Amino acid sequence: MGLLPRSLALKAEGLASLLPGKGRRLSVLIFHRVVPEPDPMNPDEIDAARFDRLLAMLGREFHVLPMAEALSRRAAGTLPARAVAITFDDGYADNFTVACPILRRHGMEATFFVASGFLDGGLMWNDAVIETMRQYGGATLDLGWLDMGECATQAIAQRQILAEALLMKLKYLDLDGRQAALARLVAQTGSRLPDDLMMSSAQLRGLRDAGMEIGGHTVSHPILAVLDEDEARSQMARDRARLAELLGRPPRFFAYPNGRPDKDYTAVHARLAQELGYEAAFTTSHGSVGSESGLYELPRFTPWDHNLRKFSLRLLRNYLNVDAPQLASARA
Repeated sequence: MGLLPRSLALKAEGLASLLPGKGRRLSVLIFHRVVPEPDPMNPDEIDAARFDRLLAMLGREFHVLPMAEALSRRAAGTLPARAVAITFDDGYADNFTVACPILRRHGMEATFFVASGFLDGGLMWNDAVIETMRQYGGATLDLGWLDMGECATQAIAQRQILAEALLMKLKYLDLDGRQAALARLVAQTGSRLPDDLMMSSAQLRGLRDAGMEIGGHTVSHPILAVLDEDEARSQMARDRARLAELLGRPPRFFAYPNGRPDKDYTAVHARLAQELGYEAAFTTSHGSVGSESGLYELPRFTPWDHNLRKFSLRLLRNYLNVDAPQLASARA
């Protein structure tokens, strides 16, 4: 027997037909990394064994579609029951080395939204914090200069908790302040930051050659809403041009960094995505894609559950959610 009771699946599909935006719907999953083994410094990231089990379940209980096919069938009204598409954000190397072989083994394709400025040796600021704490070997760390006091760091669980606190602390600094704080933290801990956490250009082309879709995600993953329009356009346009140069054709789809409407992106950025030639753009608002969904505000769903049955039920609830948060201007 599958993880998803057949009667529940049929009931969900029947209920969906009664809701606004009626008809069969698409759930789009978001991943970031697939780590080889469970990582205590990244406890929310899925590991290879869990990812393999999750894909096996999706193959049994859902219809997993390539993004272009899913959106084409959504427009034509021919989506299959319980349709799902898979996406990854940012451009981590393990997307190619770990996730891609598992996807291929299950006969599935995914879309990888890549921040091109981190290719070939780059590192996102949040990962710099995590990797610094991973390497630190002292029993305590004096972070009085961040108003965090003397912090216990002997156990890896303590370093993981401290990394989370540092992420929240640095997230709200301006770019220059964040970079200065990171530089001081690295110097204080004597850490050597990795240069292979993100994909290389060759690995990106390897994903393409494996049949995966590559999408845009800006050059350096800024919060678009805090940039002026010219800066936002530059981030989006240069990323698209760089990916086109590397892959031989421009990407078709875009994902907004962080992806919350009105907080992380605005109507300006939805317009820019369209003007730059993207066919669709994705948010991080929970909900499923239906006929009512705007092409430049397509919602996605984060599969954080460890238990596959709970994941299945939560994904079905997402399937029934036709009220994904969207821009205030779109709601008016």
